[in-house]
Parts: sequence; structure tokens; C-alpha cells
Amino acid sequence: MGIKVRGVANSVNALNRLIDNIQTRKIPRALQSANLVIAAQAAIITPVDTSTLLNSQFREIIVNGTRITGRVGYSANYALYVHNASGKLKGQPRAHFGKTRDGKEFGGGTGTGNYWDPHAEPHFLTKGGEQARDDVDRVIRKELSL
Repeated sequence: MGIKVRGVANSVNALNRLIDNIQTRKIPRALQSANLVIAAQAAIITPVDTSTLLNSQFREIIVNGTRITGRVGYSANYALYVHNASGKLKGQPRAHFGKTRDGKEFGGGTGTGNYWDPHAEPHFLTKGGEQARDDVDRVIRKELSL
């Protein structure tokens, strides 16, 4: 006497729909939420002089086959140098570093305000991600909940 199992095809279809929903909707939404949390935290500690660096911040979701990646960064051409700076000028006036023989000032900044003020930190993007870790975990859990 054989036992008949019913509903296997329906179960397989439902599982496939669930997996498709996770891949196409839930994961990108979770990564976008995580990107927003990290970007907001990084913005708080990003150095601001003319706001060019801060305004160059971007967020993107990259889909490459089955791999989906979220990315936060800065597109200003000097972003990497500021990110990797030591921060040893923090709190010092944003004055020019010197003058040429002709008396022309060079380098240093705009001459207004202080370096790394008010809440800026070196490695602001890395630190922003680390500081936002608990919130990132929370939003990912929320977005991926079934």
C-alpha cells in the first residue's frame, strides 16, 4: 500500500515565490536602509569646509549575478586624502601654511574656521559604519523579517 503526498508542487511554488521576494525586494531594501543609516552617521563626522565633500556622498546598490552589494562613499576627488588624514590639525585655524618668495599664500584651506570642526574625525566613513553597526543590524533584521 503506497502513501500519496499531496501539495508538493504548491509547496515548491510557494518556496520559490518566497526566495524570489527575498532576492528581489527584501535584500535590496535592507541594504538601502543600511546604507542610509551608515551615510547619516558618517555625515555627522565628515569634515566640512565648503560642503563639497559632504555633498559628494553617494549610496548605491550593486547587483552582480547573485551577489548584491550596498556601498556608501564620497565622489569628491580629494575624499580619500581627507578620510585617511591623521586629524592632527583638528581645532587649529584654517590658515594658509606659508607664502612664496613673491608673498603669495599657498595651501591650507579657506582661512575661515578651524580644521576638523565641529564633530569631524579622521576615517569618518569607516568610523561612521562602525558607530552605526547596531542600527544597521536592527534595520537589516527588520527588513528581512518574514
